[in-house]
Amino acid sequence: MKVKLIIIAVLCFAFAVHADTETPQSWRADGERALEQVLARKPNTQLTRNVILFVGDGMGISTITAARILAGQKQGGTGEEHRLSFEKLAYTALAKTYNTNQQTPDSAGTMTAMMTGVKTKAGFISVNQNATRRNCTSQTGNELQTFLEELEDRNYATGIISTARITHATPAATYAHSVEREWEGDNDMPLSAIKQGCRDIASQLLSFSHGDGVDVVMGGGRRYFLPDDVADPEYPKKKGYRKDGRDLTREWERQYRRDKFVWNKEQFDNIDLEKVSRLFALFEPSHMQFEADRQNDGAGEPSLAEMTSKAIDILKQNEKGYFLMVEGGRIDHAHHYGNAHRALHDTVAFDEAVAIAIEKIDFENTLLIVTADHSHVFTMGGYPVRGNPILGKVIENNNAGESKGTEALAIDGKPYTTLGYYNGDGHAVMDDIGKREKATGAGEPGRADISKIDTESSNYYQESLIPLIDETHGGEDVAIFADGPWAHLFRGVQEQNYIYYVMRHALKLRK
Repeated sequence: MKVKLIIIAVLCFAFAVHADTETPQSWRADGERALEQVLARKPNTQLTRNVILFVGDGMGISTITAARILAGQKQGGTGEEHRLSFEKLAYTALAKTYNTNQQTPDSAGTMTAMMTGVKTKAGFISVNQNATRRNCTSQTGNELQTFLEELEDRNYATGIISTARITHATPAATYAHSVEREWEGDNDMPLSAIKQGCRDIASQLLSFSHGDGVDVVMGGGRRYFLPDDVADPEYPKKKGYRKDGRDLTREWERQYRRDKFVWNKEQFDNIDLEKVSRLFALFEPSHMQFEADRQNDGAGEPSLAEMTSKAIDILKQNEKGYFLMVEGGRIDHAHHYGNAHRALHDTVAFDEAVAIAIEKIDFENTLLIVTADHSHVFTMGGYPVRGNPILGKVIENNNAGESKGTEALAIDGKPYTTLGYYNGDGHAVMDDIGKREKATGAGEPGRADISKIDTESSNYYQESLIPLIDETHGGEDVAIFADGPWAHLFRGVQEQNYIYYVMRHALKLRK
């Protein structure tokens, strides 16, 4: 319990400084306190019972910094002094994210590294680099056992949560094996691959042969589990995508008669934890809503924090222990659109899920890891004044170090924002009916004039330098934050697959 109390003290501590109250003395006092807390920190080598891995998809360092400021400003502060819940964890490291065939990685290869301990090619789902992409026969013999499969074979409880489709690359790499990440459903696969024996990712979740199956699955992606002649329960005009006629949701219900399949918030809220030990929830035909749009969903969707809380309540019923993977999948999607507002609000929602987990677990026996699979070409620059709205236009200081109070102008005489993208489909806003439109001047020589545009709107798309249809991932290292047993092993700069070996070591697994 002593270790728990020390960790709680570290988590509860936040720099007392604020823009209105900062003094040279307060900076010294806070620095000394921070040093004392680090000096008092002792490595925890207790027996690990549970492992929770949080993956912020596309959550690079610049995303963390901007989300930290946004969260602080939403709480009434200037923002820069704020800390996200996972930034208070005791140990940090950096992970190198490249795939074996790409400098800048994709999510399939990066999550495979974390789940199997083996780096691989872009587009591969828990298959090693010796296979050939989209070549079904090359997959045989090159499948990689995942951490989740290992634990199911050892009678641990397991769970997967994502705000993306549950068949998307990051969650899929925990339970499936495929030489093509896009083979989410059978209608995505060439007939030749099906005839050669390759299975779509959705069906692999139902045919999962390790242990007694994954205990908790929550996210989006209903369409890959429903046949193409069955209407979606939330959107009757939409049909499922499966052409093999299988309704995988009903198959799951028949397989686990006692437990629940749910697809909306009311059903989710009404789950009786005393009667349920397994849960399958798919809240959208495709990805779940962005956090900024979630409240407008007709059938309702739980937040990532709510899903995390319920998953822990279910999984902790297993006396041996559990493994839970939680993905903030839509951080990545908003960045690809060049939309910082949605990306940052999803990052804040991701942080709230981490905070819920911290409240519910015991760090004496639970290893908590927070990381990203890769970054994005998302930048934060200019010289905005302290406390300038992170989504706003840059306002600079004058020569005396005080705010000018007016928007800074670039050489072309136009204002610019603190946040932007190196590449992508920039200069775009949404009109009143939700149609994406180019801002005035976009597509013409020079930048768009955003002087009359609300850049803090959820429908503003930041400017980009290189015009591409979609913004791309970044190739730099990402952060790892950790606490609990053996978290002290996260230090320095590591290959991304190192995460797998720390998780296995913490649970004392041996090949």
